Amino acid sequence: MKTPADILPGHYMTPIPANLQAVHERIAAACKAVGRAPQTVALLAVSKTWPADDVRTAAASGQRAFGENYVQEGVDKIAALADLGLEWHFIGPLQSNKTRLVAEHFAWVHTIDRLRIAERLSAQRPEHLPPLQVCIQVNVSGEASKSGVAPHEATALAHAVAKLPGLQLRGLMAVPEPTEDAARLAAQFGTLRAIHEELKTQGLPLDTLSMGMSHDLESAIAAGATMVRIGTAIFGARTYTQGDTQ
Repeated sequence: MKTPADILPGHYMTPIPANLQAVHERIAAACKAVGRAPQTVALLAVSKTWPADDVRTAAASGQRAFGENYVQEGVDKIAALADLGLEWHFIGPLQSNKTRLVAEHFAWVHTIDRLRIAERLSAQRPEHLPPLQVCIQVNVSGEASKSGVAPHEATALAHAVAKLPGLQLRGLMAVPEPTEDAARLAAQFGTLRAIHEELKTQGLPLDTLSMGMSHDLESAIAAGATMVRIGTAIFGARTYTQGDTQ
């Protein structure tokens, strides 16, 4: 009797499908531990620096949403993989001179941290496309090296962004500091959730908490994450740079 590996040699048993399965199992276990359904947590595969062929392999295993940190790299992959109908999220720091490319090519932006960027995305979003789905990035750790609006400024920014045409504010995103202190990590995730809940009480119909990465997804899910951004655990280790959001 043939095994799947016999039928699809060199593909079915590559690390990416197995890694994806392992990540889904981690998500399911983390959800079970806190009484949540696994379906309440979406997986965003962070494919920055990895070639389009690796994205195609992940897509063949059922992954549909991918995150990119670098604008031109992301745009090139979107073009190369247009036949797959994937959902593309921009999750890196965004400069004013790159907003048009993001507005024209991506479905989501997780890293809005100032009104000017949101206004440019709003003005540059093509009318024939659905609204750009956006999140406010909050600097929950207070690190000078991290992008994101200060927690006490997030509410005002969220209300201003929610009024812009061509954008749909979905929620908040954060990159906590890397720490082995579980309580400190939980507190940072808790800060984002508290802002999210406050904004909902103020009438904003938010549904997304984008937080949690390869090393801390369990803590993020326990704190209420609805989307985790996973790169290393799916595609393998890469050389990190300051401010990574994988």
